[in-house]
Amino acid sequence: MIPSAQYKEDRPPLQSGVLYLVATPIGNLEDITLRAIRTLQECDIVAAEDTRRAGLLLKHLGIAKPIFSCFEFNEMRRAVEIVEKLSAGQKVALITDAGTPCISDPGQRIVSAVLNAGLKVEPVPGACALIAALTASGLPTDEFHFIGFLPHKQGKRRRMVENLKNIPGTLIFYESPFRVIKLIEELVQLMPERKVVIAREITKKFEEYIRGYPNELLEILKTKGTKGEYVVLIAPEEKKRVGD
Repeated sequence: MIPSAQYKEDRPPLQSGVLYLVATPIGNLEDITLRAIRTLQECDIVAAEDTRRAGLLLKHLGIAKPIFSCFEFNEMRRAVEIVEKLSAGQKVALITDAGTPCISDPGQRIVSAVLNAGLKVEPVPGACALIAALTASGLPTDEFHFIGFLPHKQGKRRRMVENLKNIPGTLIFYESPFRVIKLIEELVQLMPERKVVIAREITKKFEEYIRGYPNELLEILKTKGTKGEYVVLIAPEEKKRVGD
């Protein structure tokens, strides 16, 4: 739908000296908001987790802007530079490779630095894998806890999963194709009676949801293999009925 003339008139202009946290598509390039596109069009500079991927997105949108890198290992240094640019009156858009900045992606330290400098941060919301997966999972959405990526080391990961057993609500994890089977193996031992949903390649061509108990999912994954990025959702413990 093409924005109406009234919509165009009502849009507030970007403000100088503001850091805009712009959510980008997590797979399907159509999943970007009109506001995100306008923000990228009107900002002075784009801070991106990966300049190459950001360049491809901007090219797809027909936007040409200066881009500089801002990833995990240079985030603190870039935070200082972004504060300087904002203090000089520039409008900076921060984007990550996919989804919403600061959610298992760089950005949190930059936001803290900008706020500590007395400057403004404004979110431009959009795609987020954990929310997309949760809404389509069929698991309870009234209370959920996002854990993000678990530790790589088996002992630490197992202890964290065990500590999460008594937390109410749906548990949500991000996991790579290289470790998702290890996570399900631990669920077989630690939460065998919990319903689990594995969401793969959300919004992409091969989007898939696998639902079942940990032992069932383990057999499926070992049979078909693992490809793509995963969101793993664990249902809360089912309350036993009186008399059971």
